[in-house]
Amino acid sequence: MVWLPSFLHGGTSSLVSTLTTFPIYKIVFRQQLHTTVVSQAIGQLRKEGFLKLYRGVVPPLLMKTLNGTLLFGIHDTFLHCLSSITNPCGVIPLPALPAVAGLGTGIVEALVFTPFERVQNVLQNGGNDRSLPTLRSVLARLGAERLGSGYYRAFIPILARNTLGSCIYFGLKDPVSAALREKGLPPMASSFLSGMIISSMAINLPLYPLSVLVVNMQAGMVGEAAGVRESWKALWEGQLKRSVPLLYRGGSLVILRSCISWGITTAIYDRRSSH
Repeated sequence: MVWLPSFLHGGTSSLVSTLTTFPIYKIVFRQQLHTTVVSQAIGQLRKEGFLKLYRGVVPPLLMKTLNGTLLFGIHDTFLHCLSSITNPCGVIPLPALPAVAGLGTGIVEALVFTPFERVQNVLQNGGNDRSLPTLRSVLARLGAERLGSGYYRAFIPILARNTLGSCIYFGLKDPVSAALREKGLPPMASSFLSGMIISSMAINLPLYPLSVLVVNMQAGMVGEAAGVRESWKALWEGQLKRSVPLLYRGGSLVILRSCISWGITTAIYDRRSSH
């Protein structure tokens, strides 16, 4: 059920891609939080200097490395269990098993990684620099809060985003890669393009509003945590002014970053799993 090389290579590729694409993430974060254009976000980061460029990198580095390490192993475990249980009965069609296992993987992801995402978003919010200047101060403050308003704020939209994303990724990864190989592409290229296409077009575009909502729910520390409906209403009618272009500001950079990250991860995993 568990294949160690897939864990190791998934974690390594995620670590490298996170370090490489973190500046892009930071620009996207500023756009999501302050609705600034790319040039303004870059100007803010340039003014803050190189030392602050990687402020907040520890939580996403840990989160993405753990995510890459656990993602495929957890999915393979669920897939094996589902195959053992449902195949004799034929309850779930065989082609649908990877997608169903992806739902379970997304639930585990949300439970494990929501605290990392919460810490990351608090650190990335420049408004918290004075009151919470260090990672230790952020951890202490969140630890003093209730789970719903502390480490697990915005858990519901994260759960929805991760379960849907994992279901789509694992449900489409192999069919898309196989279709590309039939066109004559080498296995590594087809896996890389499969990860890029699925992550950008099938996952990030439709689920991007959930990521914007999560950032805005998690970045602040003042007051009680508002519910998902209230937070979305405040974001959509207040900051975004009911504007879809403002909602998707920064989306192009998210797609670029996701293409690089998931292309590398998918290519490495598929290559190792084929040996």
